[in-house]
Amino acid sequence: MTGTGNEQARKTAEGLGYLSGFGNEHSSEALPGALPVGRNSPQRAPLGLYAEQLSGSAFTEPRAHNHRSWLYRIRPSAAHPPFVRAERRTLRSAPFTDCVPDPNRLRWNPLPAPAGPVDFLDGLWTLGGNGDATRRTGMAVHLYHANSSMTGRVFSDADGELLIVPERGGLLVRTELGLLRAEPGHVALIPRGVRFRVELLDDTARGYVCENYGKPFQLPDLGPIGANGLANPRDFLAPVAAFEDIEGPFEVVNKFCGNLWTATYDHSPLDVVAWHGNHVPYVYDLHRFNVIGSISHDHPDPSIFTVLTSPSDTPGLAGVDFVVFAPRWLVGEDTFRPPYFHRNVMTEYMGLIEGAYDAKTSGPGGFVPGGGSLHNMMSAHGPDRETFDKASAAELRPQRIDDGLAFMFETRWPLTLTEQARDAEHLQTGYDDVWQGLQRHFRP
Repeated sequence: MTGTGNEQARKTAEGLGYLSGFGNEHSSEALPGALPVGRNSPQRAPLGLYAEQLSGSAFTEPRAHNHRSWLYRIRPSAAHPPFVRAERRTLRSAPFTDCVPDPNRLRWNPLPAPAGPVDFLDGLWTLGGNGDATRRTGMAVHLYHANSSMTGRVFSDADGELLIVPERGGLLVRTELGLLRAEPGHVALIPRGVRFRVELLDDTARGYVCENYGKPFQLPDLGPIGANGLANPRDFLAPVAAFEDIEGPFEVVNKFCGNLWTATYDHSPLDVVAWHGNHVPYVYDLHRFNVIGSISHDHPDPSIFTVLTSPSDTPGLAGVDFVVFAPRWLVGEDTFRPPYFHRNVMTEYMGLIEGAYDAKTSGPGGFVPGGGSLHNMMSAHGPDRETFDKASAAELRPQRIDDGLAFMFETRWPLTLTEQARDAEHLQTGYDDVWQGLQRHFRP
């Protein structure tokens, strides 16, 4: 997209309105009278529209876990030509069989810039994952680096929902249900099966994507915290209805059971004039996360930073958690304040959106925005030597952490790399060296 196109996308993004609340039964219409009253599927839908249900869960799942939206569109989704299989390029899907799971601690520099014009879809690069997309279990970690907007094409993922974490460059996400603006520091959640197109608000865009094959993300239970704290439901913003009534060829790319399939429509499929339901996309500003912490000694486990969770059949064990390390105060008395040394039954992939992370300050290449680290299950990790020495000797005054925004995709299963991630030129060598030189201090 040209600079003029970027400016137009930004102008559109700056004027967006939203509906507030996570998991709500929202309703919206771009034209008055487009939503039917008192029923979902009248004999003749208003304004000559087609009524269509989009189900993100089985019909018979409990009401609290049932996800579906009714869409009122210019043409039904069923009116399309056959799909044909397309090249996946650098996008991969579970099960991951390129490599064996690796217990070593790994860290990557940011994804290199593309050599030519690349949009969001073609810029998706899979690092790895677990589970099986065909069985709706597990997750995948993708990165993206794009320098052009998606034009004349839309994408949908039948395998899972997509949590997009921009690190550089803003995005205008045009979905079937309306428009979202996602800047660095925001996340955008696109539910399974929802079609969308990504336009760039800047010359380039870079970031991370968690593809969740399992149960849809939900807000974590608060337990002893009580009624308030962590991510507040009202800060999640859903789009208002907006539609395209455009004739002409549109490529529709569908990710299905790990493969990409493509068909050319004779109209834009983003033609939903009105909708209601709870299977909807969201945008959320991570700076609004209400951090909870200790006001005495020690500090809580990092699960206290969970924004969204995809639960498994085992209570408390997530298929994947999305965790954010947002600006906060540290005040613990006689407490080692950075994250402690740890071996975890869960697997941790960590990324950095801005600034620095307080436990990773050294090492070849460093831990920089756009980069990422992987600590598979039971891999020993913790603060590097420089951080340990500094934190052990620090004067314990109230300390404000406000120069960084890091996040973590934490998952119950080991994360297996793709071959391209294992052999990537931006994979750092010598990451283990950050823990070398930790001295013996034992004094019996």
